[in-house]
Amino acid sequence: MTEKSKKSLTTKGLIIAVLIMLLLIPTVFINTLVRERQARQNEAFLEISDKWAKAQTIAGPIISVPYDEYFKEANGTVSKVKKYIHILPEKLEINGKILPEKRYRGIYETVVYTSNLELKGSFSGLIPVALSISKENILYDQAFVSIGITDLRGIEDNVSLDWNGTSCPINPGVETTDIYKSGINSRIKINSTDSLNNRYDFSVKINLKGSQYIYFTPVGKETHLTVTSNWPTPSFDGAYLPDSREIQANGFSAYWKILHLNRNYPQFWLNSSYSVDESAFGVNMLLTVDNYTKTDRAVKYAILFIALTFLIFFFLELLNNKPIHPLQYILVGFALCIFYLLLLSISEQLYFNIAYLISAVMTIGLISWYSASILKDKKLATLIGGNLVILYAFIFAIIQLQDYALLIGSLGLFIILIIVMYFSRKIDWKGV
Repeated sequence: MTEKSKKSLTTKGLIIAVLIMLLLIPTVFINTLVRERQARQNEAFLEISDKWAKAQTIAGPIISVPYDEYFKEANGTVSKVKKYIHILPEKLEINGKILPEKRYRGIYETVVYTSNLELKGSFSGLIPVALSISKENILYDQAFVSIGITDLRGIEDNVSLDWNGTSCPINPGVETTDIYKSGINSRIKINSTDSLNNRYDFSVKINLKGSQYIYFTPVGKETHLTVTSNWPTPSFDGAYLPDSREIQANGFSAYWKILHLNRNYPQFWLNSSYSVDESAFGVNMLLTVDNYTKTDRAVKYAILFIALTFLIFFFLELLNNKPIHPLQYILVGFALCIFYLLLLSISEQLYFNIAYLISAVMTIGLISWYSASILKDKKLATLIGGNLVILYAFIFAIIQLQDYALLIGSLGLFIILIIVMYFSRKIDWKGV
């Protein structure tokens, strides 16, 4: 090899390295496009949720009993302010049936649901002696039960409360925001003479719409929740996981048992001393395919695609004395970048796996055909196509695996390094 050839080859190696870095710029724009499309999907979800009903959290029922608190002002006059005693049920049983369905806004899809809920249980020992409130200041005739519901637009049918065998009408809104910001309430009758010992049974049925997830709060001293649905891919979220669950292709069922010892608030308190929101738990209806997340993960391997493909071409150029112009490297690099654009656009219309296969076949076919044209050797073009098939299959496996992606990726890169080092032995690097 002449001195001139050596300098030319060294220059080409540097040019190829620079091209690899420059070709990462289009992948940055593609990554931005992926996130933009994902943001549009979220906007479509919010738009559907806003018209249907948002994600729901059901809390309660809780009894609130007003009482008057007197205080002396600076001018010596005595004033009073209404405050509340909040009492949680002794036992709470919730049975829910959730019927999710997919809704579309253009090419984007999201999950909404209707639910049939039954809440029943009992209260006992309503006004604890430990509160030390004068009995004459407690307004028993103004007591009410409230149930927290995040989005009242989701209520489909009229709701009535069965209170000790008596049907009580439900009113919209909450009388105090000590516990809930949104919900429904009903006036109840409790007797001041037996409020310490009497038991009050209740039951209420609610048909409720919502989007994506439904949560519950374990306000009972002992809370039992049973949820069934025809949705095959649930995610159990929140403060507690179910005690038992069964997930099948045609749906799932789950059961929770929560004690008052498992949460960070008591069975009764005054005013806004505690919050029940942190103890919420329930079910998230997940979509099985998130093409944007998988496409984003694929784009992260762009530098590996480009570098290894260019390395293959560079080795073939050295071993077979078939010069390749830097412009031809650029065209191959653009084909590798367009793969991600094809993957993004096709996966919005088809399943991700099918979109990946179509995009990979189109890209591998294009590069193989172009390689045969510039190298004038079908065997070398087949070798390049075969290497690309292995590389795309390797990346596809990494994308599908979540828990073992790092392990498989590390082992795969190590094997690739072994192969590169093996074939690089045949090159006279000193001569180069």
